[in-house]
Amino acid sequence: MSNPNPPLLEDTTPAAASPHPVENKFTDRLTHMLSDLGRNGIFIALVLVVVLFAILTDGILLRPQNISNLVVQNGYILVLAIGMVMVIIAGHIDLSVGSVAAFVGACSGVFAVNWGLPWWLSVLLSLGIGALVGVWQGWWIAFVGIPAFIVTLAGMLIFRGLALVVLGNANIGNFPTEYRALGNGFLSNVFGEFELDPLTLGVGALAIVILIVQQVRTRRGRQKYGQDVEPMPWFITKLVLISAAIGFFAYALASYKGIPITLIILGVLVLVYSVIMNRTVFGRHIYAIGGNRHAAELSGIKTRRVDFWLFVNMGFLAALAGLIFTARLNLAGPKAGDGFELEAISAAFIGGAAVQGGVGTIGGAIIGGLIIGVLNNGMSIMGIGIEWQQAVKGLVLLLAVAFDVYNKRRSGGS
Repeated sequence: MSNPNPPLLEDTTPAAASPHPVENKFTDRLTHMLSDLGRNGIFIALVLVVVLFAILTDGILLRPQNISNLVVQNGYILVLAIGMVMVIIAGHIDLSVGSVAAFVGACSGVFAVNWGLPWWLSVLLSLGIGALVGVWQGWWIAFVGIPAFIVTLAGMLIFRGLALVVLGNANIGNFPTEYRALGNGFLSNVFGEFELDPLTLGVGALAIVILIVQQVRTRRGRQKYGQDVEPMPWFITKLVLISAAIGFFAYALASYKGIPITLIILGVLVLVYSVIMNRTVFGRHIYAIGGNRHAAELSGIKTRRVDFWLFVNMGFLAALAGLIFTARLNLAGPKAGDGFELEAISAAFIGGAAVQGGVGTIGGAIIGGLIIGVLNNGMSIMGIGIEWQQAVKGLVLLLAVAFDVYNKRRSGGS
């Protein structure tokens, strides 16, 4: 009489337990997807801004010529954003980059136009001057101990004045063709004239292949060490969407003039500085200093040396941005560089850099700069006045920082 009970228990236990693994699996996938979306929120914000202005401008924003112009017109800001996010991660700020860019642009005008030096020598000398500016400011910050805000505020005034001295309150123009290519040149027609530039399409395809291989290797590496990975359907969906975006971008450039020289410079900088920040001791030290300077010093990190080289690097990148801007306009003028520092700082914060330091990425700063560029371009196409453009960009910056503060408070409260 007692024999039927065990079979009943054996039959009911699996039936009662079977729905839970399915429900947990679905919940885990949904949680992972939402978490992944949160980590990539800045990229989603860029997509939403592009879609919004594509609709508001009746598709003008996504025309091949306009997409190419977006890169060329914002190249100098993106270069500055790379250096600025590194400075902000370390807990500093640099208010002088616009004036340094103007000063170096003026010096390059004297070298290439007034003195008639070869364009390449003018570029090298100008970059060297930018690095020396970084040495000057880095010395005051790192070894004298004056806060970066004060030093770079003084630098903003000093180098703006020196730019006016070098120019003599006049414009310098008509740069050599090779020099102008830094800001206006394109790598096209390498294999002959085609309706779609094959080199640009090939580079786009190569970028997609590299992306897929890198993401698959990263996923397998995490699985090998037992780390959590995103569900395969979501992983494939992300790869398809990002590959489609790269393909569209490459197609747009190929159907216009090809790859802008500015984009090549940016691509090299992003690769180099991403490796520096993610794979080198110097990069880890920057994050450690921004996270907790005192703890970094106690752990043996030479914080003064890191600060010094950060500002040398910032001076170099400010010089490069000044060369690109001067080459794009084919003019070195007294008004060059106005507001560059605000655009670069905004790009870094919109891209996810934390106000307190210790947080930020090169890729995030680039996306933040692109968001600013799309806002500028889209509102200009719509005929919105400069006063409203400034107000909108200020509001976007405020919301980005407010979101960062909200996340800090929420994580601290949990």
